[in-house]
Amino acid sequence: MRTLHVVQPGRMAYEPAVQLQRDLVGRMKQDPDGEDGYLVLLEHLPVVTVGRTGTLGHVLLSTEELGRRGIAVYETNRGGDVTYHGPGQLVAYPIIRLYQHGKDLHGYLRRLERVIVATLSTYGIEAAPEPSSEFRKADGTEAPMTGAWVGDRKIASIGIAVTHWISYHGIALNVLTDLRNYEVIHPCGMPEVRMTSMAELLGETPTVVEVGERFAEVLAREFGFEPHPGDGE
Repeated sequence: MRTLHVVQPGRMAYEPAVQLQRDLVGRMKQDPDGEDGYLVLLEHLPVVTVGRTGTLGHVLLSTEELGRRGIAVYETNRGGDVTYHGPGQLVAYPIIRLYQHGKDLHGYLRRLERVIVATLSTYGIEAAPEPSSEFRKADGTEAPMTGAWVGDRKIASIGIAVTHWISYHGIALNVLTDLRNYEVIHPCGMPEVRMTSMAELLGETPTVVEVGERFAEVLAREFGFEPHPGDGE
């Protein structure tokens, strides 16, 4: 069976994590017929990221004020709008050759949603890929509903990028994230959206590392891999 090399660098800033992904994508490009994949699991230092469809207008504080609070700001090339990353949040970056999985970006997004929902279900959390309420962006336009929701609260976000049909960037799942940090943005560009976390829903919360291990197992099963933790560094 194909191997999913699980890379776990711990807690790190955003830019080095992007470079790590680029390095792994580069390995993939040098071996286009290879069948293994990578999964980077980490926590970020506090950062607000603005995706390709986002705008700094969805960030409610100035870059200077966020800096004083210890929160960095980066405009990035992933899909999606504005989100927050920080300690207590599982960030998962699958590096997969999508040309071996149908070359279907929408299908890939749906599969990531299934992986998140299935992972949460192992903890007794019933999540769905769409909210129970309708939301719109700050400018009144319809907002794409990706990620995972528990009722009308969002627990996980997805923002991907693809080059030469190799995926990078990925998902952010709130495990025991400090949800107050979402108050500095319109999450996903939607002013009325409220975020939740596993800690808020469960009270007693597993560690980010434990949730990452379960996520890796579910993702590997979804894409036909055998997970190998600690590989590929």
